[in-house]
Amino acid sequence: MKDIRDYLKGHGLLFDGGMGTFYAERNNTSADACEWASITNPGEIEAIHRAYLKAGCKAIKTNTYAVNRLRMAEGDCRALIRAACDIAERAANGDAYVFASVGPIELQDDRDLLTEYCFVADLFLERGMKHFLFETHSSDQYLHEIAAHIKSRQPTAFVILSFNTQPDGFTADGHLIRDLCKAAEKDPNIDAVGMNCLTTARHMVQLLRKIGPIRIPLSVMPNASYPTVRGRRSYYNGDPVYFGAQMAEMRDLGVKIFGGCCGTTPAYIAATATALRAPAPVRIDLPAGREERVPQTRPNLFWDVLCDPNRKAVAVELDPPEDADLDKFMNGARELQSKDVDIITIADCPVARVRVDSSLMACKLHRELGVNALPHMTCRDRNLNATQALLLGLCAEGIGNVLVVTGDPIPTASRDEVKSVYNFNSRRLIRYISGLNETVLPAPFHIFAALNVNARNFPIQLDMAKMKEANGAEGFLTQPVLSQQAVENLKLARSELKGKLLGGIMPVVSRRNALFMNSEIAGIQVAEEIIGRYEGADRTRGEELAVEISTEFARDIASDVDGYYLVTPFGRTALIGRILDSFRYNGLI
Repeated sequence: MKDIRDYLKGHGLLFDGGMGTFYAERNNTSADACEWASITNPGEIEAIHRAYLKAGCKAIKTNTYAVNRLRMAEGDCRALIRAACDIAERAANGDAYVFASVGPIELQDDRDLLTEYCFVADLFLERGMKHFLFETHSSDQYLHEIAAHIKSRQPTAFVILSFNTQPDGFTADGHLIRDLCKAAEKDPNIDAVGMNCLTTARHMVQLLRKIGPIRIPLSVMPNASYPTVRGRRSYYNGDPVYFGAQMAEMRDLGVKIFGGCCGTTPAYIAATATALRAPAPVRIDLPAGREERVPQTRPNLFWDVLCDPNRKAVAVELDPPEDADLDKFMNGARELQSKDVDIITIADCPVARVRVDSSLMACKLHRELGVNALPHMTCRDRNLNATQALLLGLCAEGIGNVLVVTGDPIPTASRDEVKSVYNFNSRRLIRYISGLNETVLPAPFHIFAALNVNARNFPIQLDMAKMKEANGAEGFLTQPVLSQQAVENLKLARSELKGKLLGGIMPVVSRRNALFMNSEIAGIQVAEEIIGRYEGADRTRGEELAVEISTEFARDIASDVDGYYLVTPFGRTALIGRILDSFRYNGLI
């Protein structure tokens, strides 16, 4: 066959459809067994390839999507890739292009994923493969490096990157599809870029208009429809003719590479081939990218204070109640409001124990008391859709700041009944919210993150903080500063981070309280000399020491922070008031 680049100059390239879902449909089984069928049922895999080729496609993917050493033994990888390539090439018989299919390799331990991708690519290169499709990826991490590796070994290779994306244009890792495509366009080692899976054809039409023109060929491989789940199987009930019409519309928007993902049988590919053979109208040029947005200008008093060089902002954490009785919480908030606290922060089910939702409490404080509120948002309890819905609600309620944290894991004894979600880690969630700020939210959030100044290997924490800044974090609330090492770490953070810093102050109220913090609460370290000061102290003396020690540490970190983040112990808002009075008396705020 002619070089694929020459072919694309005169034709659109039509791929096959969803091997895994079609195999499952034909064999009444799970798609998970699909790759192994290249060895256990090679005739069936070849029959599927031939069915797609008969439907009109000119490119087929090897049955290797999930073949990698994190899923199976090295010897199995070699055997499956060899068998899959043999089957695909036999079916194509020189009349269609054969692409090595490489799905995402999910991190399970400390394995070097670039090495794992290179291992898979090298097996295909040893087999003589020249065409590569990296499909259903939610990030371009490692893909630019692996494309360079492939081109270094096979300069004429043709590499397509294909990302999964939700209808709103975000991948599961929180990247905007537009940004991923623009980055691929700039890489000389990448020959085409586009989308597959998660989204239907009509939504891909809409996404193309948001992406804007791309200089390299665009690729689209939508799902047949959105699935219906019955039992343990997903079923797709779309209309092949409708699917083909949407693909023709994408052709008219400049797309050069077409195909199908989950649920697309040979009927979908045949309908697409028919639609693409129809004469194309005058080409519709894509708009230059996203429409210009004019964000609302909404006052944010807390951010204004943080940016005032003549003031130190004060944030106070107040845990929401464990039941629906909100009186104590609201009275505590009123007391803090009377002390001119700049913002009240609300933890999101701390230590993974159920409390009243932090975002709902933030909205209540803002609506009923006019208090600035900073809800914590964990990655633990919501998937991507629920996260975006919550952010839209917060924005509509006038909440302008969020604190993004990974969230404590579910306790072991609860895991059989309660499951963590963790679609994101905190870095990815920050990037996701930052993307929403650019594309969806009328009034952008100021995004804050956590910084553990008590970490044993603080440089690692600092590197993570820099990644959070790169993803859109504008400020950090630190873990409590209760040791000189924490003071030094905070000073280092000030010198290396660009964002605003709020130094953590957590009043210790007794020796027992200090020992509990050291033993039971992750990220907190109380110095031994502080514990010793509480020996024999009663409650009155304990609170006096809490005021003294909190003031001492606030003074130690004053030159390195833009404000203070106080954590209310046991709901004692009156104690926080005394500490703030001490701060004012000592000129710290």
